[in-house]
Amino acid sequence: MPLALLALTISAFAIGTTEFVIVGLVPTIAEQMGISLPSAGLLVSIYALGVAIGAPVLTALTARLPRKQLLILLMALFTAGNLLAWLAPGYNTLVVARLLTGLAHGVFFSIGSTIATGLVAREKAASAIAIMFGGLTVALVTGVPLGTFIGQHFGWRETFLAVAGLGVIALIASMLLIPKAIPMQPVAGLKAQLSVLTHPRLLMIYAITALGYGGVFTAFTFLAPMMQSLAGFSPSAVSFILLGYGVAVAIGNIWGGKLADKQGAIPALTLIFAALAVLLLIFQFTVSIHYAALVTVLIMGIFAFGNVPGLQVYVVQKAGEYTPGAVDVASGLNIAAFNVGIALGSIVGGQTVEHYGLASTPWIGAVIVAVALILTIISGRLDKKNASVAQWKQA
Repeated sequence: MPLALLALTISAFAIGTTEFVIVGLVPTIAEQMGISLPSAGLLVSIYALGVAIGAPVLTALTARLPRKQLLILLMALFTAGNLLAWLAPGYNTLVVARLLTGLAHGVFFSIGSTIATGLVAREKAASAIAIMFGGLTVALVTGVPLGTFIGQHFGWRETFLAVAGLGVIALIASMLLIPKAIPMQPVAGLKAQLSVLTHPRLLMIYAITALGYGGVFTAFTFLAPMMQSLAGFSPSAVSFILLGYGVAVAIGNIWGGKLADKQGAIPALTLIFAALAVLLLIFQFTVSIHYAALVTVLIMGIFAFGNVPGLQVYVVQKAGEYTPGAVDVASGLNIAAFNVGIALGSIVGGQTVEHYGLASTPWIGAVIVAVALILTIISGRLDKKNASVAQWKQA
């Protein structure tokens, strides 16, 4: 594995910890700040909004900066945002801190995906992305449960201080392991780069990403309170459940990358989205049954992030085909789409909790994922149609 890819993975671990640790802290923040569960859950949406803004816009504006210099600046911003969260005197400052760290996240994964695919042979592109995004899954395995434990026993502020320390480690890793001369793809003008916002085929992929991820987060945002209030687990047991979920996600992420490399993005995504929709429906019936809920969550973890490598390599491939001068921005928009999905999923989940209760979030999520599945099938058929037309023209 190239050392530069290892540095990207370390940074992804730090970023993944701060992104997802909030899920385990939602009940703690709500209690300690005296706010409602939906208000605490909104911190997930605010972070995702920062990613959605940062990924396409800041990626386009920083397209000509040397990659190493940009990565170092991003990790510095990430660390500063977490320090601000640690020091936040109130809810509004915490919102600003989450927005700042989200901005850093968006640009990092935009350029990280194209750097990762450029470090390996084309046929291993999805696996390279899976390795980088493996930092996110390792964060779910170790960073999120540990951060949740720290928040429950020492306070949520100390969790963000610990994450800032991870940011410093990632910053040093970028300085030491990322080479100065990273090949940069030809960059189109700003107007041409932003044309990826209007290309219908790319827009379909962004919609698949947002809906596929959003459906999962409709339930996942409130996983901790569901496992406590409905499944009957103690707060300390929930930390171990999140650990088990993270292990399942780590396995699923690598498996999803290999599946996309072997079968292609569309067949892999079709299988994963179909499984997720079914598992969310099953969770609807098992969420109030102690051990059945646990088993469902662990199986669901295998598929929950397995779609990430396939989605990201698919958009990079299609951007290279339709908008070759704006691959980084197209990659960034897909990162934005992931986080628009997270934001919408957490908002929909919050509204569901407020009006219908925690127990209704799984089936709502299943419906959203099912829409992503339908769009995936349509996109695959369009690919085949375009390939047939191209062959006919060549003949």
